Amino acid sequence: MNHDQDPPTTELDAERPRTFRSRMAGLARFGFAGFCLLSTFAFLTSGMSTPQPEREDSREESASDFPDAASVSFSRAENGKERLAVQQTIGRLWEEQIDAASLQTAPPADWLTVCRRLSLALVGTGMSLEEIRDLESHPEDERIERHREALLIDPRFHDYWGERFTRFYVGADEGPFLVYRRRRFRTWLSDQFAAQVPYDVLVRRLITAKGLWTDRPEVNFYTVTFDSGNGQPDPIRMAARTCRAFLGIRIDCLQCHDDFLGNVSMGNPEWMGGDGDFREGTQEDFHSLAAFFTAAKNEGLQGLRNRKPKYLYQYLDATQEQEVAPNVPFQRELLEPAGKPIDSEETKSGQDQGADAATLISITIEGDGNEVTDEMEAAGASEQEPEPEKEPVKEHYVDQRARLARWITHPENVQFSRAFVTRVWTLMFGSPPTGAVDDLPLNEDPNPILLTLSHAFIESGYDVRNLIRMITDTPAFRIDSQSPEGEGAFEITARHEQAMAVFPIVRLRAEQVAGAAIQASRVKTLDRETSILLQFQQYQEGQDFLRRYGDLGEDEFSNDTATITQRLVMLNGKLTSEVSKWNPILNTSSHVGMFAADNTKLVESLYLANLNRYPSQSESKHFVKRIEEGNSRRNSIVDIVWVLLNSSEFAWNH
Repeated sequence: MNHDQDPPTTELDAERPRTFRSRMAGLARFGFAGFCLLSTFAFLTSGMSTPQPEREDSREESASDFPDAASVSFSRAENGKERLAVQQTIGRLWEEQIDAASLQTAPPADWLTVCRRLSLALVGTGMSLEEIRDLESHPEDERIERHREALLIDPRFHDYWGERFTRFYVGADEGPFLVYRRRRFRTWLSDQFAAQVPYDVLVRRLITAKGLWTDRPEVNFYTVTFDSGNGQPDPIRMAARTCRAFLGIRIDCLQCHDDFLGNVSMGNPEWMGGDGDFREGTQEDFHSLAAFFTAAKNEGLQGLRNRKPKYLYQYLDATQEQEVAPNVPFQRELLEPAGKPIDSEETKSGQDQGADAATLISITIEGDGNEVTDEMEAAGASEQEPEPEKEPVKEHYVDQRARLARWITHPENVQFSRAFVTRVWTLMFGSPPTGAVDDLPLNEDPNPILLTLSHAFIESGYDVRNLIRMITDTPAFRIDSQSPEGEGAFEITARHEQAMAVFPIVRLRAEQVAGAAIQASRVKTLDRETSILLQFQQYQEGQDFLRRYGDLGEDEFSNDTATITQRLVMLNGKLTSEVSKWNPILNTSSHVGMFAADNTKLVESLYLANLNRYPSQSESKHFVKRIEEGNSRRNSIVDIVWVLLNSSEFAWNH
């Protein structure tokens, strides 16, 4: 046998190279698919929207967002003068309102009560013991204003109000998967409040939002409706949400039929400078408003783009669908003419971005006010050699969403300002001044105080912080919630609260109860300067409490009575136990118990930390006696904190 000869080739040996090649090909295909998947994920998470060219009006808005120091100082001085004039006017109107109702008024509230109201309204918690002791080092007549100004620049204010308006604009639910990022939208709103963006600019940015929802968070104002719009913004939901959020009007019932009961009246009210003529709302009012939002088209990974609107709807009793033109339900004279061309800054899919400028030169571009005539176009064309074929050109059409945004934020559209003033008033007081916060009919005259604030808000350039200052300067915010003791005592009724003769007593919302309890357990203020571990603990405790206690979501201003579950959560819940227990490292009760000079000071500190007020003489005497007669000083302190947390006073704003 010749051993030098190669062994015979078997079928198994012949298949080996083929198997290796097929495995490598499969691996390559798998790698390519993985690369595509990771690239798509990176695209969606980081955002790759092309930068949008700015129009002249948007550049003006950007410049106004970042004024120089001199203009800021001048603006503050002017706002201070305007606030003083508004304060005097509101004071007179308030007195006239009380006199007309023949009611007695409560005395002014003490500074601690007013400061607690400010903290609950602006940051969602009570005051810390650190804040109270710091304010006590200043003259008493300066404490309220100092505390208010400190809160208005506090990041907690930006975050808290960002969450409150997120609920109002897009709801409390998580929305459609992947295409909706609620957290990014909330963070964006927080940044807008931090940058002191005027409210009219903020609303225009929401309505005209374009791009991908990941790197342009304002687009989530639209993507939250994708689940009911088959991957596109739902014009029905957008119209209803826009009316409620920005105009304080409910026109949802007009979606299906005309108004025959007088529930929705349209017209030009006299209080807005109109003729006072009203008409019943129609289906056309609702669906012509919805037609504006068909201009927003989702184009996949390119995000939201402007396109020519087309809205078809079959009205009640009609035989077929018809195209509905965009229009507004009232004050139509404030809406810009539809024939005014606006550069949409968008192109059709596949069109050349660098289209021939000679074909566009006859378009009037909004912003610079210059109109290029046909003669100029002809002159420009004569200097160029004729082309056999023209390239596809950039399409120009009216930006309907921009028209709607400018109509909503028009200075003469007082309903826009009225709706926001009512919303801010509700946040500051805990309850709406009259009726629902988002149901302000045009045919009902506003409260004179709110109407005065609405005009002042417009004149201030839609300055949110200035509006808060004006509201908190009103006597209605500084007044007590109970009648005086002694001879001047009177019975408080619902009429007193309606006439603003007393501060309304309102149950704290779930997040306020959690925030106040967690802050009461810490001597120092819990803010962004706090240790990251404590911030994480605060977040976890707050979320766990909200799940157990119950969160009303968008209906957070409904003043219902406490449920049995809520009372049990406060009596036996984890948060109450963690806050009141003896913890020498973290809890206020332990720190006060170890370092208070005597038991009287101990009780005083516990009252300040939990209820943000000093104990009365009888309360102090009672609890000092309990501590001295108790079997364990430590257990007595824990019991006192538990009692204060479960008191009615802790769970109510007053």
